[in-house]
Parts: sequence; C-alpha cells; structure tokens
Amino acid sequence: MTSTDGSSGGLRPTRQRLAVVEAMTSFDDFRSAQDIHELLARRGDPVGLATVYRTLRGLADAGQVDVLRTEDGEAVYRRCSDTHHHHLVCRTCGRTVEVEGPAVERWTRAIADGHGFTEVSHTLEVFGTCPDCV
Repeated sequence: MTSTDGSSGGLRPTRQRLAVVEAMTSFDDFRSAQDIHELLARRGDPVGLATVYRTLRGLADAGQVDVLRTEDGEAVYRRCSDTHHHHLVCRTCGRTVEVEGPAVERWTRAIADGHGFTEVSHTLEVFGTCPDCV
C-alpha cells in the first residue's frame, strides 16, 4: 500500500499518514473514514479526521485502496487487490466479495469504442443480499 519511497498515494509520508496505511492492513472489509479514525484513536494514534480523509483520497487516487459508495452515498475504503475487479456488496451486513468480470470489460470497451471514447475507466458495485443474511 505504500510506494517504494514509503509514501502513501503521493503524499509526504508523515507519521499520521503511515498510521492510516498501517490501520488499513488490519482489516479486510470496507470501512468509512470515521471508522478508520476511531480505530486509530483506540490504538492510541492521534490522527485528525481531516488527515484520514486526505490520506484515503491520496491512496484511492494512487489505486492503492478500493473506494465504493454505499447505497446511502457514504464512501468506504479497503486495501486494494492487485487486479482490476468489481464488487458484490451485501445490503444487510456489508460483506463484500471481489469479482472479476470479463464480460463487463468487453461490454465497456465496446460501448466506449462505439462512441469514440478512449482512456476509459469504470467501477461496478452490485448490491444484493448475501447467503448469510437471507
């Protein structure tokens, strides 16, 4: 989650930013900036909420964390896997599963090509109810 120079998402590697990066390695689910801020406080790491937000934005811009918007519009964050992927998200418990979607990739490219778009990127989150919550 950090570059070879130890920075997080192109930001200067301060103690606070490195604490956010370290906190991100302690969980596998998606968490809000407020949740991460609270986790840091419980650990005794005094990091301001604004710093948490800035660090997460920088990590997201650098492709080092996944960001998704919950159905109510809140941004939540998780360490990113190394491959392009999409998410299945449970509306009830928030469980998230990474999935690859070759058909989505082909469809996206065809739509973009058909309209003359280049340098296309996309995200896809599919919301439903996981088997444990049915």
